[in-house]
Amino acid sequence: MKPFGHWIAAAVLALGTGIACAAEVLLGPGDVVRVSVYGSPDLSVETRVSESGTITFPLLGQVGVGGMSVAAAEKKIGSLLEKGSYLKKAEVNMLVTTLASQQVSVLGQVNRPGRYPVEGRRKVLDLLAMAGGVGPEGSDLITLVRTRDGKTVRETIDVVDMVRKGELDKDVEVAGGDIIYVERAPRAYVTGEVQRPGAFRIERGMTVQQAISAGGGLTPRGSDNGMRITRRDASGRAFTLEARATDPVLVDDVITVRESWF
Repeated sequence: MKPFGHWIAAAVLALGTGIACAAEVLLGPGDVVRVSVYGSPDLSVETRVSESGTITFPLLGQVGVGGMSVAAAEKKIGSLLEKGSYLKKAEVNMLVTTLASQQVSVLGQVNRPGRYPVEGRRKVLDLLAMAGGVGPEGSDLITLVRTRDGKTVRETIDVVDMVRKGELDKDVEVAGGDIIYVERAPRAYVTGEVQRPGAFRIERGMTVQQAISAGGGLTPRGSDNGMRITRRDASGRAFTLEARATDPVLVDDVITVRESWF
């Protein structure tokens, strides 16, 4: 059975191809911008947005640009230069060279974990694509942690189910400071007379027979009769039950395959 991690990695890479216009970027503390004024090379400057949301600009001193789009900041600087009678017509160009304020952390079981800039409108699948997609050990479920209006909320998104059903309205928009975390896929264990005893990834709807296949199948001495599953109840207490080939596999199950008597 092909791991969903590989499948969804390809899906998010295919979907995350949009490039945002620089004018959509909202400036914030830590961003580095390069500003130039047409016909006035002496006014060119590269500066960092301060914690208070200001930049230092020649002739003008401190200019507040925090929370503004690049286009709005360009217009503001041009207007100040004109109002101060420094220039009759100021054509200002701003380029963001380092976008530090609007970044989303993508962590856990992705191919390239790290912090990624949010330029314009970005959604969960876009960020997963930027991080190289979900890794082979990644879960189908991802956790999104974000703070809005002073409240931190946690949301779980079934990425595979969303893409399979085409329910892209569930692909929520992200913003700077959000965290996307991909956990390790749920696992169970097979032991006894199988070729490769140990842990394996649980796929959706996985049965005991498929779990044995994930373990390489039975050894020459193995028997599909008398198999057992050890699992835990809601209180964490372990119990053992007889297993049939068609029984579903649950998280942390231990499937034991016995030796044939004949």
